[in-house]
Amino acid sequence: MASALLSRGPLDRASLPQGDRLAIRLAPRAARFLLRGSPAAAALVEPAFGAALPLQPRRASQAGARAALWLGPDEWLLIAEGETPESLGPTWETALAGEPHSLVDVSGRQVGLELKGPLVALALNAGCPLDLGLAAFPVGEATRTMLSKAEIVLWRKAPQHFHVEVWRSFADYAVTFLAEAARRAPPP
Repeated sequence: MASALLSRGPLDRASLPQGDRLAIRLAPRAARFLLRGSPAAAALVEPAFGAALPLQPRRASQAGARAALWLGPDEWLLIAEGETPESLGPTWETALAGEPHSLVDVSGRQVGLELKGPLVALALNAGCPLDLGLAAFPVGEATRTMLSKAEIVLWRKAPQHFHVEVWRSFADYAVTFLAEAARRAPPP
């Protein structure tokens, strides 16, 4: 019974927009961890993680299928696509042994959405208070913010490509909100 429940996704019944103006797809399954600790903790986990943990505010780094997003002076979101928490957590805990830290598996709590198209920034700005112009929010920028009533982590991967991390319980709401915002947007 439990495996049947776990196999369901938060967007199984959703109709994801696939237009020329905005396309949304579910990001591949991934292990997701929140790491809290000092820059020393970040330095210890980097070799085991395989991607640099940015120390500059609002930055993201990526190496292959692994990404580290800066969320605060002592907090990072670590994403490893195609991997399981059970295969990574113990390795990272070993690397961090003796260093004060918190490493929490949030893989079951949230999902990733890939958003692409010429209306992506406009659709996001319908519910996000940030200036998402390229000069204000360049490629490689990442931050925790709001999309209407849902907390999200927003990462710009290319000028018209964003990755959004959202809690599973808000995933359908976020997709519906973005689709409606794109539908109501004027032509680019």
